[in-house]
Amino acid sequence: MRYLVESFALGALSRGRSVEQFLGGAGTAERPEVRWVEIRPVAEGFVVILHEVEDIGREDFCDLHGLPEVEREDGEQNFGHEIAVVDEGAGALYLAEQELGAHPARWCNQGVAGGDYLDYVRAGRPDATPR
Repeated sequence: MRYLVESFALGALSRGRSVEQFLGGAGTAERPEVRWVEIRPVAEGFVVILHEVEDIGREDFCDLHGLPEVEREDGEQNFGHEIAVVDEGAGALYLAEQELGAHPARWCNQGVAGGDYLDYVRAGRPDATPR
């Protein structure tokens, strides 16, 4: 089972585990990218992080965590854009859904969202139009 029901996603967060979700294509035709969101427990609560990575994966390499992050304008490496830190896991899920378009029924344990990326690659990158 790839996806977590909300109570399982909240349970993972309460146990100190991250959850994530593949969001789809972004970037340009010359520089394709994909986006995914991570919710990570931190001392202050739960941080919502948007990752934008180069879409250089293939069927034999679909690890989102292994794809290079898109470089920032100043040339520095981007290790994700912190959207917000919230007090509760449910609030973090809601924020990601409202601000980033995450789907409430598509949260995965950390490392599992690469399966959605692989489906995306196999389908010919159907939504790879710039946003």
